[in-house]
Amino acid sequence: MDDFVTQKDGQSSIDLIVQGAHCGGCLSKIERGVSALQGVQNARMNLSTMRLHVDGESENFSANRIVETLSNLGYGAAPYEINAAQSQSRSEVRSLLKAMAVAGFAAMNVMLLSIAVWSGGSDMTPSTHTIFHWISALIALPAVAYAGQPFFKSAWAALKKRQTNMDVPISLALILACGLSIYETVMGNPDTYFDAALMLLFLLLIGRYLDAKLRHRTGEAAQRLAAMQSTSATRLLDDGKLETIPTRQVAPGDTLIIPAGQRIPVDAEIISGRSEIDTKLASGESLPVLKTAGDPIYSGMINLTAPLTVKALAAETDSFLAEISNLVQIGEQNKSRFVKIADKAARAYVPIVHSLALLTFIGWLLVGAPLRQASLNAIAVLIITCPCALGLAVPAVHIVASGRLFAKGVLLKSGDALERLAEIKSVIFDKTGTLTEGIFELENEAEIAPEHLAMAAALCIQSRHPVAKALHPFAGDIKAESVTEIAGQGLRGKIDGKSARFGAHGASDDSSLSTTSWLEIKGQSPVRFVFSDRIRLDARDTVERLSGLNLSSRILSGDIQASVSRTAKQLGITQADGGVSPQEKLAILEDARRAGEQPLMVGDGLNDAPALANAHASAALATASDISRTTSDIILEGDRLSGLSDAVSIARQAKRRVVQNLSAAVIYNLIAVPLAVFGFVNPLIAALAMSGSSMIVTLNALRPMRS
Repeated sequence: MDDFVTQKDGQSSIDLIVQGAHCGGCLSKIERGVSALQGVQNARMNLSTMRLHVDGESENFSANRIVETLSNLGYGAAPYEINAAQSQSRSEVRSLLKAMAVAGFAAMNVMLLSIAVWSGGSDMTPSTHTIFHWISALIALPAVAYAGQPFFKSAWAALKKRQTNMDVPISLALILACGLSIYETVMGNPDTYFDAALMLLFLLLIGRYLDAKLRHRTGEAAQRLAAMQSTSATRLLDDGKLETIPTRQVAPGDTLIIPAGQRIPVDAEIISGRSEIDTKLASGESLPVLKTAGDPIYSGMINLTAPLTVKALAAETDSFLAEISNLVQIGEQNKSRFVKIADKAARAYVPIVHSLALLTFIGWLLVGAPLRQASLNAIAVLIITCPCALGLAVPAVHIVASGRLFAKGVLLKSGDALERLAEIKSVIFDKTGTLTEGIFELENEAEIAPEHLAMAAALCIQSRHPVAKALHPFAGDIKAESVTEIAGQGLRGKIDGKSARFGAHGASDDSSLSTTSWLEIKGQSPVRFVFSDRIRLDARDTVERLSGLNLSSRILSGDIQASVSRTAKQLGITQADGGVSPQEKLAILEDARRAGEQPLMVGDGLNDAPALANAHASAALATASDISRTTSDIILEGDRLSGLSDAVSIARQAKRRVVQNLSAAVIYNLIAVPLAVFGFVNPLIAALAMSGSSMIVTLNALRPMRS
């Protein structure tokens, strides 16, 4: 295992995928246990990706000792590999779905048999009762044995290591309920509790499945980023030969050749060459940027027009794309506001429930009750205290709100996004591709003669540059010959035998295609073409509606300040900043959070991903980059920003519903637990009461929400 340790500047680190962790209690136990090891300085686990990152001093750092500690805590571990992590996550989701289906099907059938027994009354003979109970047993026991495996395996793994978790009392309640039901059936008693055990299991699996599904979706962000990393690089050796190597083998100082059309594998500095670079990943800038010798370029950018010779400045793990990935994962972990609460609940729930059930059992024996009655009351305590209502209080509201938002063209992705959306006090927009469509259009068409439009289009029809594409619709019968696109110099060719050029005015170094370009035909006066990035139709209305919800708006963009200010003026936004890097966006967001603004970040590009992950809440359009969509809390379908105000309004209502549900669940426990302890309910009534409390919170969640 030590072969997978990364060492740098006297520090060692390793990334592991952990098996068997599924709640805040697990996360806290793992981080505490590993952090206590000698040589470990920091241990941070991300439940979304099941990734545990550990670093410390190289002298005392031992990966094998870390894995052994995890094993002693009841968890498996292996070197982290993103595809393996997602494969494990998919397998978990599928197995939970199958278990939930089995438990639900068995619960429905056993409930039908139970209803027949209850309604039969004196017309049903004791032998018929017993036959129905045995049929229920034949359905329930295999179903519990199969569908209960997620809880049984987790509980057994913890107990083997002399540990406990929330699955221990759940497993105990299921086993005791089934065991007691078999005893009651054998003895010919009228009551069994197979239906209670199955209903309990079904409701618990619903919550476990929703949690696993959410973690799988959020874990896809890291996989999306990994797919954007160039897997190989071409290294120039001292003898002039070229060799192709995996990107992970590139070292700082290596000389690399970057062909046109290839992604930059690592952060580098251009040694020789001149090319236009797609920098949208880093800056959000929609136009390619000319880069020449001495300019830095970053991993994930795309070399568009000409080959470059570069010097590597960093290894793959220290480059820009890796930094973006780390920021995203840190942000995803920071979103989990309930981790500390869940940790405390996990530590308190197990000993309290076990102690309460044991005290109930001993107490009834001490007052002279028979063993059967003491056992029934203890099992009733275990069942009635199962946290189904508490577990459903939040997910039930999320499901209903998600459906309501879906009808409004908004996809909700994050587990606690509704709560955070309800708390926002400001909205921060990216510009290009968010407030604007990222598609350029000609502004001054009326000022340009049709002949000049056709000439410019004849040159541009052979280019895929965003500005050139805006003139493609104007192409006509005029043809351009010998057209070449030179990085930083625009388009050159011949029209009717005359030299023609389309680009920024003048033969300077900055004469590439830009938002103000000129058509120059030999012997004629230059003709100006002005382009603009089209603003989304509903952008201004969205800003006004957000203002009506007492939310301020601001623009943060990597685009130039002039372009950002022009867009802000058109939308009535008073605060707008251009030329902002991803790191600067993070700093501004942090300042806003410290000021109590709780910002909502709305973006579309990969450069927005760290800001989306670390904002109090985040949103992305459906046409945004894969990583931005995966990282954000909500996705706006149909390229409409109008869903933002609907999302905030519904989130505020949902938060009120969650508070109501949690209050109802607490009141239920305050009333139901004493009744179970003092023997006023049997396990069947306990299961019905537990189910009833779950129904109450579910029905409250189903009440209509207004946008």
